[in-house]
Amino acid sequence: MISPDILAYCISHSTSPSELVKELGDYTVKNISGSNMLIGEMEAAVLGFLIKLGGVKRVLELGTFTGYSALAMAEQLPADGTVTTVDINPHTTKVAREYWDRSPHGQKISQILKPGRDALAGLTGTFDLVFIDADKNGYPFYLEWALAHLSPRGLIVTDNTLWSGKVLTPAQDNQTESIISHNSQARELLGYTKVLLPVRDGMYLITKS
Repeated sequence: MISPDILAYCISHSTSPSELVKELGDYTVKNISGSNMLIGEMEAAVLGFLIKLGGVKRVLELGTFTGYSALAMAEQLPADGTVTTVDINPHTTKVAREYWDRSPHGQKISQILKPGRDALAGLTGTFDLVFIDADKNGYPFYLEWALAHLSPRGLIVTDNTLWSGKVLTPAQDNQTESIISHNSQARELLGYTKVLLPVRDGMYLITKS
């Protein structure tokens, strides 16, 4: 959405994830198909800022991939903070665990290897931050679940909510329609404060008013 030079300038003036997280990102780009799913340093900086600002302790992440975002968030959590992350891919999550095990913050992360709906059916309690970055067709369902399991000062962050600009042209495919539906649901929420940021591929932030 912005020029690479401006993006690099913003990253250079933001709090960066650890060298281990950066190494994981580099490994993913070089070795894992679909590396464009990485959130990258700019989005990691935004998530870290929100964690610190909100005093977040309990995080739920839907969509682990190679564990970059889970580790970046875990690094910003207090010692008693936790990240529960959900995915279905045993190959990419194996990579994730190998890197988490190398970090002192990896002990904060627990992994659920199940489809999103099945995993959520087994979770209880509330979360201070729900990061939605899983299968796009599930976005409306994930949003409804997150709203029902958000702590009083909690925050929902949904990734890819601009979908490379496809949200401006409806009726293209199921994934685009699902993201548009999610965005419409969020926009119409009463009693919540929302902002859709043009960061990376779109970050939709939702919190109780």
